[in-house]
Amino acid sequence: MFERFTKDARAVVRGAVDQCAEAGGRTVGAEHLLLALLDREASRASFALAALGLADRKDAVRTALEETRRRAGLSRAETEALAGLGIDVSEIVSRVEEAHGVGAMAGDGSAGGGTAGDGKAGARRSGRPGFGREAKGVLEQSLRMALARRERHIGDEHLLLAMTVRPGPTAEVLADHGVTHESLTRVLGGGGEAKAS
Repeated sequence: MFERFTKDARAVVRGAVDQCAEAGGRTVGAEHLLLALLDREASRASFALAALGLADRKDAVRTALEETRRRAGLSRAETEALAGLGIDVSEIVSRVEEAHGVGAMAGDGSAGGGTAGDGKAGARRSGRPGFGREAKGVLEQSLRMALARRERHIGDEHLLLAMTVRPGPTAEVLADHGVTHESLTRVLGGGGEAKAS
């Protein structure tokens, strides 16, 4: 699949690995892909984000991703579901951070933590972060996006489109800042529909 990635898409993947390593993480998550996309300039995804007004709000997106990481990668829907059971995630985060320091619930430095078989074993051997389940899902979904749009290569815009259709914190942060699958499709131009699977 990686042979179909454009230069821009490859740069995002490399940037995500760097973002994860700089944060002290061992597992690249979808949020690292988004952070790497935010750093891009003069690419289809960066132009789309600028057209949607995100160019001036990149710091707000970074802050929102950090807050998600502090909640151990829980999405708003998951946080609300726990609240329905009488569990106050904000209170838990406060108590854990009071006892163990800010970011203690972030685990390995990437939202969503990780599980056995999610790339950590490879990361330990090579010294570079491995790709977690969420990041791998975005990469796979980006191929579906390109195919649905009848495009031969996978660009950084396909990675961004994939992030908007995969449920979870990254899609929530994007939507909170006006970047949805529908708005991106309008900015990028038609194309087929490929929803998350």
